[in-house]
Amino acid sequence: MAAETARACGVSVEVYDAMGSVGRKFLIAGKGGLNLTHSEPFVEFVTRYGERAATVEAWLRAFDADALRAWARGLGIETFVGSSGRVFPQDLKAAPLLRGWVRRLREQGVQFHVQQRFVGWDAQGQLCFRQRDGQIQAVASGACVLALGGASWPVLGSDGAWTEILAARGVDIAALKPANCGFDVAWSAHFAQRFAGAALKPVALHWTRRDGRREIRQGEFVITTGGVEGSLIYAASADLRETQQQEGCADITLDLAPSCSLQRLQQDLRKPRERRSVSEHLRRQTGLSGVKAGLIFEALGKDALADVDKLAATIKALPLRLLRPRPVAEAISTAGGVRLEALDEHLMLRALPGVFCAGEMLDWEAPTGGYLLTASFASGLIAGRGAAQWLKRQSRGSATR
Repeated sequence: MAAETARACGVSVEVYDAMGSVGRKFLIAGKGGLNLTHSEPFVEFVTRYGERAATVEAWLRAFDADALRAWARGLGIETFVGSSGRVFPQDLKAAPLLRGWVRRLREQGVQFHVQQRFVGWDAQGQLCFRQRDGQIQAVASGACVLALGGASWPVLGSDGAWTEILAARGVDIAALKPANCGFDVAWSAHFAQRFAGAALKPVALHWTRRDGRREIRQGEFVITTGGVEGSLIYAASADLRETQQQEGCADITLDLAPSCSLQRLQQDLRKPRERRSVSEHLRRQTGLSGVKAGLIFEALGKDALADVDKLAATIKALPLRLLRPRPVAEAISTAGGVRLEALDEHLMLRALPGVFCAGEMLDWEAPTGGYLLTASFASGLIAGRGAAQWLKRQSRGSATR
């Protein structure tokens, strides 16, 4: 996006990519259906960026969700709004959009260089890239935009190695942390073996936000061998991660029957069990079975029906302790990175004039739902425009001198 914007401003642009082809992470983002953006109103959209909302809002005013859909349409890709409000290409795929985009950029004169990993600058201030054979190539540039990603999905090139390179140059870096991530839970061996991979739905998740307010959201997530992951967990992951860092763990509660009141559960569970097993009685009276029943037995043991009030209360507020977030390499996205205070309004590094940064390498985060891609696109536009303006100012200055 930075390349397209800078080229439209009339400057010569070359793109260097560490991988064998460009846009690898973009393709992975579309593996299960490319969620480009979200259709909710702008005011609500901006709030999804938490503590960085004010800064990201400025990017989005230059390139918002509607602009992103219009941009995709310009590449021949029509979009639609799904039932959740998320926006997808009509065919749900990322590859046609990426192919059309790269083709258009080539036609506009943008040059691409692959298998070129950025490793810093040489003594003359030239950009240095390690090639496939290990040789270092130095490249002179009037300005550069770094879009080096976070540290999630390192197999696709974003391994976070750039943090040491920039920190050595005086750039303020916030430690990279997992975002939109799963968490470890101390399941019993029996539960983990039986229910790993099972989807838990519908459930309501209750947790405490970083500002101290209680939050409730309904949705679904998946049990893993060692914990939990999935959309509902990802939605709360920023708060849960920070709580775990401060307190050593993060406690949540699950409402396993969000459409049924506590009183109704108590009434139904008091009905005679007769000769039915505990699991069968639970299924008949509450509709809970499989992984939900497994969670109840995990929390209360096989004597779950001994205390109906306690059982009903557990169904409505099952406690779950999250021990730690999964490693950043497994996360969907990354928090931390170049602190926004280290950049000017054009996303140029204050410590390195002429060097701009964009995308996930910046210190912001957002939940899944199209918010990550939209802000990444927008930051690319801001950085690309800033780089072009910088070059033109430098050119005018040289001419004056």
